[in-house]
Amino acid sequence: MKSDIEIARAAKKKPIQEVGARLDIPSEHLLPYGHDKAKVSAAFIAEARKRKDGKLILVTAINPTPAGEGKTTTTVGLGDGLNRIGKKAAICIREASLGPCFGVKGGAAGGGYAQVIPMEDMNLHFTGDFHAITSAHNLLSALVDNHIYWGNALEIDTRRVTWRRVMDMNDRALREIVSSLGGVANGFPREAGFDITVASEVMAILCLATDLKDLQKRLGDIIVAYRRDKSPVYARDLKADGAMTVLLKDALQPNLVQTLENNPAFVHGGPFANIAHGCNSVMATTTALKLADYVVTEAGFGADLGAEKFFDIKCRKAGLKPAAAVIVATVRALKMNGGVKKEELGAENVEAVKTGCANLGRHIENVKQFGVPAIVAINHFHSDTEAEIEAVKAYVAAQGEEAVLCRHWAEGSAGIEELAHKVVALAESGVSQFAPLYADEMTLFDKIDTVVKRIYRGSEAIADKAVRAQLRQWEEQGYGHLPVCMAKTQYSFSTDPNLRGAPTGHAVPVREVRLSAGAGFVVAICGEIMTMPGLPKVPSSEHIFLNDDGLIEGLS
Repeated sequence: MKSDIEIARAAKKKPIQEVGARLDIPSEHLLPYGHDKAKVSAAFIAEARKRKDGKLILVTAINPTPAGEGKTTTTVGLGDGLNRIGKKAAICIREASLGPCFGVKGGAAGGGYAQVIPMEDMNLHFTGDFHAITSAHNLLSALVDNHIYWGNALEIDTRRVTWRRVMDMNDRALREIVSSLGGVANGFPREAGFDITVASEVMAILCLATDLKDLQKRLGDIIVAYRRDKSPVYARDLKADGAMTVLLKDALQPNLVQTLENNPAFVHGGPFANIAHGCNSVMATTTALKLADYVVTEAGFGADLGAEKFFDIKCRKAGLKPAAAVIVATVRALKMNGGVKKEELGAENVEAVKTGCANLGRHIENVKQFGVPAIVAINHFHSDTEAEIEAVKAYVAAQGEEAVLCRHWAEGSAGIEELAHKVVALAESGVSQFAPLYADEMTLFDKIDTVVKRIYRGSEAIADKAVRAQLRQWEEQGYGHLPVCMAKTQYSFSTDPNLRGAPTGHAVPVREVRLSAGAGFVVAICGEIMTMPGLPKVPSSEHIFLNDDGLIEGLS
């Protein structure tokens, strides 16, 4: 079979105006970036808010493994499948970060015959949204240091500057730095550091804002530092919110592209689910719901991270009520959760599949805790055997749910028709009784502890006195109602990335907490998770190049 990039390059794309017409978007409300991608105008989005909502379908997955699960591929495939069976459907996914694209994870456009195109553009600079977010974030960083340099009228305690810089690249050397070295003209030296752009609070704000006015208010609410008396200093105190909004004006508008089968796809925003809230923008999702009868969206990594944050942060904040959820699993990943080494995944091992299904079962239970009905999609690999597939189906049936074999990677929408029909039936059944996991009124630490116990099945959340004191102080300052955003390894229910399956009784250490007042949540950094990833020994960038025809090779 052809590589992903070869398949994408051979696609017969339609002009973006034709794609927009599928959703009744007039061409004058599409702001084109070339012939195959466009932003949807703010004026059209405002007008569309009067319309009735379609049904929202969440695609999530088991814990990721190097064997691959294909969550984005299934999201794209299901969107195509729904259109194939005559439904008016759109998909909503996140934009790709350059960090994983050149690191190890790869791009974010799907795979095989279930992709979003133009694949190369989407995985690289796209419409410039990430550059705008990086610029807005670092403008605020520059304004903080500039204010301190010119007399520090706000009395910022330079030991308590919390606003770090960002870049959209994996670079471990920038995690902890000392800035302003080189003499008086360069300011006052202090410890600082970089996060990856997808971990920026500005990224989270862009993805949760409902319009430009809301965007500017949230940007103004960002806490950049504290004074000696520990009172907060906000971005609005530095008069930064206006200029930041100007930089983000176009980035706030959702991007419209198409699948290989020319179905509409909104690709907007890109927070990681292991260090941020892991969902595409509220603007894209709510707009799609007004334009399509079914909207398929994804949440990053496994359901313990992405789905939990989708439900507890995005749905809570945006008033969304998902009608159904799809949990993606592969036989290969289940075997890996059952203890099989990567190089041995091609051999049949039904017992390992059964053992690994404990991880899948945990995710099924967790999604159902939110009152959302779920169905399992088995993303088919050519090495899967009938006995292994039947073992997964039997396990899921024993959990009171259904698993459907899907061949969209190899066959496109034709390979996922069965799942499409069953998802429609589930969404239209009206059985969804969605509710977040915890109440706004709970204390911040109790919210963290609730996620640890009910989602991770840990014994308790552990935090030292300084962390608990910080949480109490934020509660006193009026932030106790906020949800929590857990920053944790994506590979396990615990904080040990090597502990696969469905562990129980483990403690989850909370190393640090950060207040994202503009985004509207508190980040709990657990275990050894890093907000600036590093590159692997052999990064993907080593295999990315231009061929003799000037075409990109090596993207995946």
